[in-house]
Amino acid sequence: GPFVFSPDGNPMIGPVPGVKNYWVAVGVMAGFCQAGGVGRSLSEWMIEGEPSIDVWAMDIARFGSFATPQWGVIKSSENYERRFVMTFPNETLPKGRRQKTTSLYDRLTQRGAVWQDSFGLENVLWFANSPEDAYEEPTFHRSRAHDYVAKEVKAVREKVGAIEIASFANHKFTGKGARKFLDYVLAGRIPDQGRVNLSPMLRESGKLYGDLTVACMNEETYYLFGSSVAQDMHRRWFEENLEGVDDVEYQNVTEDFHGIAIAGPNSRELLSRLTREDVSSESFKFRDIRDTFIADVPALCVRISFSGELGYEIYVEPQYQLKLFEEIEKAGEGLGLKLFGSRALMSLRLEKSWGAWTMDFRPDFTVTESGLDFFVNWDKEFIGKTVSLKEKENGAKKHLSVLEIETETDVSGDEAVMHNGKCVGYVTSGGYGHSVSKSLAMTYLPVELIDEDTELEVEILGKFHQASVVMKPLYDPSGSKMR
Repeated sequence: GPFVFSPDGNPMIGPVPGVKNYWVAVGVMAGFCQAGGVGRSLSEWMIEGEPSIDVWAMDIARFGSFATPQWGVIKSSENYERRFVMTFPNETLPKGRRQKTTSLYDRLTQRGAVWQDSFGLENVLWFANSPEDAYEEPTFHRSRAHDYVAKEVKAVREKVGAIEIASFANHKFTGKGARKFLDYVLAGRIPDQGRVNLSPMLRESGKLYGDLTVACMNEETYYLFGSSVAQDMHRRWFEENLEGVDDVEYQNVTEDFHGIAIAGPNSRELLSRLTREDVSSESFKFRDIRDTFIADVPALCVRISFSGELGYEIYVEPQYQLKLFEEIEKAGEGLGLKLFGSRALMSLRLEKSWGAWTMDFRPDFTVTESGLDFFVNWDKEFIGKTVSLKEKENGAKKHLSVLEIETETDVSGDEAVMHNGKCVGYVTSGGYGHSVSKSLAMTYLPVELIDEDTELEVEILGKFHQASVVMKPLYDPSGSKMR
């Protein structure tokens, strides 16, 4: 019979965000092979409240409003055309692109941006020397982008870099009951006014369902910053838990905030040139948030960084983003300012041993296994506490770990991790740490193997490479630089 194809080739299942009690199971191309798993996952979801495994790759919530009927036709036909074509880890597909862009798209393209799309929005991977130089051949090995990304990392570590951050999701909660609601939905500590905290979000099973930054503007206004691709999944979860709650208002305000993050030793000096406010370390502390003016436009400014360096995230309404960008470039003269993309950011966070949502943090793993239990407030009630507390008391059987691999071909994900000829895990993410000159990978290892003397191997493209456990972050293990 006829095949059915979805935009990315995977089934689309689960409760539809924004529509109560409306479930779907469509796009199941390989019916005999996939139907059993789809049916089981849906039945678990309906009866138990969640599937027993991570079904994000099939979740209907991975497609937002950008996925229009015509866009779906274009991407589904592309998927069909490429059904028997090799896809490379650094490859970006051409059809259905520029569905969503920010005001900086043309400017960044002129600067040599190489793009990918995420949840419909174009995001910069890395910067070439010019638009003509902005290309990359698909490969399993290190591409021509490697040296360009190295320069971006060097700028952030030694001077200052700027990256567009429109791809972060932003959820807003207001009302007298907002703090109480978030204190239950989130496992972490809700910050005081003008502060932000990192907080995991769990399902009843104790499995991870979010890795979010929560900001308190006042006792009745809170923002949650998180994964853009998971924004509709999180919206669905928030709305489900808000049923019957009449003193909390929730909005997904991701489209209302585009921004730019600056990071590096010179970032404070750069920020000081853009605002009248005191941004000294004593006045603007690590994890502070301000509703202020930056570059003479209204902005939310957070002193936080995913790079491991001193840094600030600056969020503005879309109509102000271009002005913000132009003023940052002007103020950055003489400070060594360099634009950087997500490839550099992923390298920077690996050197800090930080996991990332959809890769290292996802519903396959628990809060204790992931190490995010460090941020949990065990003295309160929260969703998933019963199971999580039991695991905490008994001890997790595996933990998220970082490996250093002897290889010139970096991992791309899902490679087998071996010990004494036995598979003991798989790679959740990885790449090259440019400022420490090492190939790194993240994986969940059995706790008894987490030792620097443990001899491991990682299979990359059919060959086994020696690997060892990194027991502490290779870059600034104390975290003093960002604080």
